Amino acid sequence: MYLEEESNQSEVFSCIFSVKEEVGALAKTLRLFEEKGINLTHIESRPSRSNKEEYEFFINVDSSCSPTLDLIIDGLKSQISGQVHELSRNKQKDTVPWFPNDIQDLDRFANQILSYGSELDSDHPGFTDPVYRSRRKEFADIAYNYRHGQVIPKVEYTAEEKTTWGTVFMELKTLYPTHACREHNRVFPLLEKYCGYRQDNIPQLEEISRFLQSCTGFRLRPVAGLLSSRDFLAGLAFRVFHSTQYIRHASKPMYTPEPDICHELLGHVPLFADPSFAQFSQFIEKLATVYWFTVEFGLCKQGTEIKAYGAGLLSSFGELQYCLTDKPQLRPFEPAKTSLQKYPITEFQPVYFVAESFEDAKERVRKFAATIPRPFTVRYNAYTQSIEVLDNTQQLRNLAENINSTEHTHTHTHKHTHTHTHTHTHTHTHTHTHTHTHTHTRTTRTRTHTHTHTHTHTHTHTHTHTHTHTHTHTHHKRSTGLSFLIYCSLFRNNQLVILHFIKQYVKCNTTVS
Repeated sequence: MYLEEESNQSEVFSCIFSVKEEVGALAKTLRLFEEKGINLTHIESRPSRSNKEEYEFFINVDSSCSPTLDLIIDGLKSQISGQVHELSRNKQKDTVPWFPNDIQDLDRFANQILSYGSELDSDHPGFTDPVYRSRRKEFADIAYNYRHGQVIPKVEYTAEEKTTWGTVFMELKTLYPTHACREHNRVFPLLEKYCGYRQDNIPQLEEISRFLQSCTGFRLRPVAGLLSSRDFLAGLAFRVFHSTQYIRHASKPMYTPEPDICHELLGHVPLFADPSFAQFSQFIEKLATVYWFTVEFGLCKQGTEIKAYGAGLLSSFGELQYCLTDKPQLRPFEPAKTSLQKYPITEFQPVYFVAESFEDAKERVRKFAATIPRPFTVRYNAYTQSIEVLDNTQQLRNLAENINSTEHTHTHTHKHTHTHTHTHTHTHTHTHTHTHTHTHTRTTRTRTHTHTHTHTHTHTHTHTHTHTHTHTHTHHKRSTGLSFLIYCSLFRNNQLVILHFIKQYVKCNTTVS
């Protein structure tokens, strides 16, 4: 099931078609558009859900080409072995594009990188270095073979790679106390203590992933290169961060045209260990441009100062200094305006958006996302690590019953122990002295024998009285309130359902103190 993605253009034609996975299949298909002079404004691919031997392609076509669209549709249906789904041109939009419903589904697109990986562009610093290119292939193979639930393979980094890391590590560490937000500076020493963050050591993803899971539930998985925004942000919905393991070329330690392990571990990881920021990152997966100006290049107020929290800033020595000068424009973070801002990807940002705090940014994004029309909502189930689609009244009713039956129990136990010890010691000493004197007149010798017997009796009596008083107060409160209203608002057209849940909401709030 598929749905045309939102677009600022009017009357954009969208289509899904599938082709068999074979050499030249896509080129043959795209030739149809080229022959008719049709301009593709967007193309996206992923493995077919219905046929493992096919790939599905989602495309947007410029509306000015509408006169020849019927010919293209007919050509696709007659010349390719797969299926064709036309999604727009005033058709009913009652289906949605595929998205991962379970955390294992991330395996389906983790290897669909857009660029780099083991292949490098001609302007990449390592393009002419065969050793570096070979090394990149090793990292790509690790990512390609990884599946959810496996232990992330350990990488033995070379001396040159460690030197590059050390240069970046020390340069950035000198700036963090004055330029980074307090959340980043609070976590960074913990990473040094528990995850091997050192100048002479490149940390391992598996150790960091375990640390993050214990802090916020986030985890890492290796990726070979750049993912599409949609796929990368879909991972965040499951609190999974796709992280590279390769490092930038040694010839330019302070520059990288792509995310590398310095960017991931120094820029992103510290804040993924902060609960408030982790929740913000998971929520913001809905909005790619807003993500760019927050999680990647965000600034925030802390007291009277402005600090950096975006990973793109915290992993770039030059831009971390630049962003807090008077050269760029600093604007208040307002998602409705931020989402429309254009941005460069190969140079320092000319504009940054400043949030009042993480919590304020999260609330603003939440309100903005609520204005985006969608046919249903989703709920992340942290226990099963899956996404539940709420698109009918029965699912809504089941969810409400689940919320209604959930109780929060607060138990306060006060234990008072009083111990009284009384010790009585009685000592009785009896001394008996017997003296015998013998006198012999003949020799005038006198012998005196004295026998002294001392008997000491000590009696000790100890009485200990312990009184323990335990008072336990338990308060039960139903999980009610805003949850009912949030889910009710998703079904505005069903007044009976709304009325039912509002009544439930009122009932719970009037009967539970």
